[in-house]
Amino acid sequence: MADGELAPAAFPQIGEGEMALYRLFLRRGRFTLDEAVRELGLTDEDATRSVEVLIDLHLLRTEPEEAGADTPPTYLPVPPSIAAAYRVAPVEADLRRQLAEAERARAQLLILEEVYSAGRPHAGAHRLDEILDLATVLDLIERLAVGCRTEVMTVQPGGPREPDQLEQAITRDLAMISRGVRMRTLYQHTARLHQPTQEYVARITAAGAEVRTRTDLSGRMLVFDREVAILPHRLSLDGAIVVREPSMVFYFCGLFDQSWSFADTFVPLRQWDNELDDVKQAVVRLLAEGMKDEMIARRLGMSLRTCRKHIAELLDGLGASSRFQAGYLARARPDLAGPQAQSVG
Repeated sequence: MADGELAPAAFPQIGEGEMALYRLFLRRGRFTLDEAVRELGLTDEDATRSVEVLIDLHLLRTEPEEAGADTPPTYLPVPPSIAAAYRVAPVEADLRRQLAEAERARAQLLILEEVYSAGRPHAGAHRLDEILDLATVLDLIERLAVGCRTEVMTVQPGGPREPDQLEQAITRDLAMISRGVRMRTLYQHTARLHQPTQEYVARITAAGAEVRTRTDLSGRMLVFDREVAILPHRLSLDGAIVVREPSMVFYFCGLFDQSWSFADTFVPLRQWDNELDDVKQAVVRLLAEGMKDEMIARRLGMSLRTCRKHIAELLDGLGASSRFQAGYLARARPDLAGPQAQSVG
């Protein structure tokens, strides 16, 4: 806000006194303050304050014709929709002006992006940037998606994504695919049970994308054109680390390709079935390692409730009285234990 510029006045609160007074004016059409005091039994101070609030909100206006300077003003009620237009319009105009100024400032600052890149030590290829706010991260992803030429690789751990996130991503992803960009995405197996994720995957795979799933994924990652990698920030949940150093990006791409080769094609599921036996194996393995329910759920991308239900079914099926015992008994069950679980202990 510029020096000398006044901040928009705060909206006064409408209380019981203002409501009673406004109803009175609506019944009578027009009224003086003295009449309102007598009719409602208010004090002069309370009536004056309530009238000032209603006038400030443009819910009352004074009668234009006055008999004389000593004549008490007569008030007329104003429809709330009209009052809202008068009272809110200046605030909305101020917000639009501030947003326009913010966009102009952003555009001016982004002009210097190339200067910044060229002027840093080891300019261009050797870069590691830290972003701490979500809005800047999302803006960067949008810009990288628009400029993506050949390939995008995505790792999305944590089970199903939120429907609003999927809705925001679909337009951007279909635009990349339509330009001939190869899109590969890795989810965890639990995402196959999530209907919004099923619908999203159906749309992008129909357009040419590839989606696979694994039991466990190391962490969230986006890689554009094998040149820029976006990783989660260690301390900031809304932040990210942007990597442009070629050797580091090459390493991340190698990790993705290795995970991709061991992943399964995304197949929608309606309930836990035999196609998710590797999830059961993972639960047993983590139980045998002594991991808590909360950690297992987070590791495998499922809700805590689903995780505990799954554990209860495994305990019942194995005839085990404890989680550790379930892990021990499962090592003798090749159908549940799997090679990793059998090697535990």
